[in-house]
Amino acid sequence: MINNKKLVVVLPAYNAALTLERTYNEIPFDIVDDVVLVDDCSKDNTVEVARQIGIKHVISHEKNKGYGGNQKTCYDKALSLGADIVVMLHPDYQYTPKLIQSLTYLIANDLYPVAFGSRILGKGALKGGMPMYKYIFNRFLTFSQNVLINQKLSEYHTGYRAFSKEVLVTINYHANSDDFVFDNQMISQIFYAGFDIAEVTCPTKYFPEASSINFSRSMKYGMGVLGTSFVHFFNRLGIMKSEIYKPNK
Repeated sequence: MINNKKLVVVLPAYNAALTLERTYNEIPFDIVDDVVLVDDCSKDNTVEVARQIGIKHVISHEKNKGYGGNQKTCYDKALSLGADIVVMLHPDYQYTPKLIQSLTYLIANDLYPVAFGSRILGKGALKGGMPMYKYIFNRFLTFSQNVLINQKLSEYHTGYRAFSKEVLVTINYHANSDDFVFDNQMISQIFYAGFDIAEVTCPTKYFPEASSINFSRSMKYGMGVLGTSFVHFFNRLGIMKSEIYKPNK
């Protein structure tokens, strides 16, 4: 715990057998109370590895629900375990678990309700091997999103995120897509609900075993991101009323 707040790390997994143990071994268990792994119908032995290394809470989807669908199960389980702070960490070892302390202390000390690990602050992205086209794509989308959402994040596309319980029980993340655009819909919901997001410089690693989407999926993702930002913009102006911004009752 941190300041008597229960900390749960959730691992949305898909074909993570080769990197899961390395990721798990770097989790700071002096402050982390529980770890949840949700396997989204992997084709490898991710579930077996998870149980072998001692993860107590392992959930296996019978059908692939997508990246967003995986996270929905992750957050539901973390909240059912009584989490006060939830960290979403990819088990592909692209992001170091050693930043969990930095992210969660911002929340535990009531400085921010949400904290992200940003690959763009500093030179972490390119130094870690992010392909140039993805870096340019990232910068273009982030600039567009900041303009439309009226915020100033360095990156909207990181997969390293920490949330307070208050945020997760307030926003209706179940109304979001089950695909990769889920992440950006969630950011939009967080800002729309009036919460702030802190960012911490985060190194990253690109290597063959790390998960990544191909060019065509990247283009689909980009269109979804821009669509989400326009929906936020029009809702903020009162022109639209989208279901995703209705708070949980």
